[in-house]
Amino acid sequence: MSVAPTSSDDKGSWRVLPPNPFASLDEYVASGGGAGLAAARRVAPEVVIDEIIASGLVGRGGAGFPTGEKWKTIRASASPRLPTTVVVNAAEGEPGTFKDRAIMVANPYAVVEGALIAAWAMDASEIVIATKLRFDDQRERVRSAIAEVEEADWSSGISLRIVDGPAEYLFGEETALLEVIDGRPPFPRIAPPYRRGVHEVVRSDSDVSSGSGLAANIQMASPDDETEAPPVLVNNVETMANVPAIVAKGATWFREVGTNESPGTIVCTVTGDVDRPGVCEVPMGTSLRDVIERAGGGAIAGRKVKMVLVGVSSSVLSHDELDVALSHEAMRDLGSGLGSAGFIVVGDDKAAVGVASGVAHFLAIESCGQCTPCKDDGLALSALFRSAAQGQASPHDLTTVIGLIATVADGARCSLARQQQMVLNSILDHFTSEIEESFQPGAPPVEPMLIAELLSVEGASEEVDQSFRNKQPDWSFDQIDSGKTPVERFTDHRSDEPTATAAAAATDV
Repeated sequence: MSVAPTSSDDKGSWRVLPPNPFASLDEYVASGGGAGLAAARRVAPEVVIDEIIASGLVGRGGAGFPTGEKWKTIRASASPRLPTTVVVNAAEGEPGTFKDRAIMVANPYAVVEGALIAAWAMDASEIVIATKLRFDDQRERVRSAIAEVEEADWSSGISLRIVDGPAEYLFGEETALLEVIDGRPPFPRIAPPYRRGVHEVVRSDSDVSSGSGLAANIQMASPDDETEAPPVLVNNVETMANVPAIVAKGATWFREVGTNESPGTIVCTVTGDVDRPGVCEVPMGTSLRDVIERAGGGAIAGRKVKMVLVGVSSSVLSHDELDVALSHEAMRDLGSGLGSAGFIVVGDDKAAVGVASGVAHFLAIESCGQCTPCKDDGLALSALFRSAAQGQASPHDLTTVIGLIATVADGARCSLARQQQMVLNSILDHFTSEIEESFQPGAPPVEPMLIAELLSVEGASEEVDQSFRNKQPDWSFDQIDSGKTPVERFTDHRSDEPTATAAAAATDV
């Protein structure tokens, strides 16, 4: 994996992604590791939470929610009888993103220490690190780190376990992640801002959503709830890795880099049409152009940047927007977002309709089918953009596309369908005339772009999951699609042998 240097000055040096992996817990401690956990346990949990709030740390998983406010609300929503659980979301699957896996290999101790601090702040007795069964290197590094931490008696009566889940994109969605931990497939729950979590109290069928009979109908957690079910605190890998240094060194130190609204550093992944794909940690506020140069060596020789995909979670950025600062406020002002800071660079030799076809196909396949417009309209969008890429579309088809984009997110319980809207609308807005030409009869065919999870970022190349080309809308890899949604297919399998995905979802190590 290519890890680019962060900066030449002290304030820009690495904070969560060391240039060389820590070989042991002792090496981590020698660099200052463990000081945050020790400092946290010398004060009340509320003091720790106040420091996280003061730091301005914002979640690095994509949603960009203030971490300290989340911790404060979860603590206030504690169950009177059962303990809160802390969950680390390590199910990274956003296309173009590899930063969490880079951190888990290079610095798993900071992730575990951050989770232990969160457990102290939540009065939690259990930490679950939810990752993917396919992440062999990362799972082994985290498992080894947990063993060392337990041997060093850092866990202090808190249980730590790893839950291995399926390859599906939705496994990274917070509520779908909790479903997997609860032993069900990764189908998002009804998603209020905060919800009860890992240990449910289910007394009747009404406690499970009526749509599928699979995803739990967990309602908003608040101090006034009468349910005995405890809440769960979920933060992603990079967020947790930032916590120890904040507690050890203070909020003022954390704010020495970054911007006022987006303090600290951010770990970025740069792939696509660049000289050498890579991962780098930079201060928030660094320009996208600088990150593309630093982590990716710039565009491939002889090409210019046409657009940059922010995974598939936010609006694309055009060549004219490369000087945007990587902060939540600057990206928001452009109508986009930071997402998980995975930037897929698209060269000027690529057709906009090929990019749109790849995005639409990925999101349509990964839709679970709980929300009919998301799955049906998403598949229709994928088919229409593929026809355009093949030179077989018409202006009427483009009119249909615009209408489907407007309805695909109707009634959506998670953000996947809204991502279809944001990304596809932004491509249409930035490349209007080119897209219109692609929907003319006889337009030249182009290759749809493969949008899928990164499997590795090594040396001068990245490996994108090629098996996704054969994935069916029902999430199987059968030669012929069943015609069922994933929800329908998993419902059929509930009384039978589990499918490969269901088996992965149930693995608990």
